[in-house]
Amino acid sequence: MQELGVSTNTNYKITFMLDSAAMITVHTPRRGLIDVKPLGVIWGKFSEYYSKKNTIMFDDIGRNFLMNPQNGLKIRPFMKAHLNRDKDKELLKLTQYLKEIAKLDDFLELNHKHWERYLSKKQGQ
Repeated sequence: MQELGVSTNTNYKITFMLDSAAMITVHTPRRGLIDVKPLGVIWGKFSEYYSKKNTIMFDDIGRNFLMNPQNGLKIRPFMKAHLNRDKDKELLKLTQYLKEIAKLDDFLELNHKHWERYLSKKQGQ
């Protein structure tokens, strides 16, 4: 987020960001010990604002939202920022997706894995 200028750009309206320091370690039968991002912490601390129904997490590592798979959207990795900054359009497309789903009261029925298909369908209407 720092490389993208999110933390210093006043055009972004970010409530908060959780980085790797907020991750917790869990044991899974398939993968053993792994670190995951616990959305439940956000929902517990800010339950009047955030819940499973209105939270989406972007990450290029799918296992990071293993505890809350319905709320995770796996994005393509942002590689070599200094070379690809002008070519990467993923966040611009995601902006359109967020604008569409912001109209919904509940994200639980969405399959974020198919966000591009959902966006194409909505833009085609």
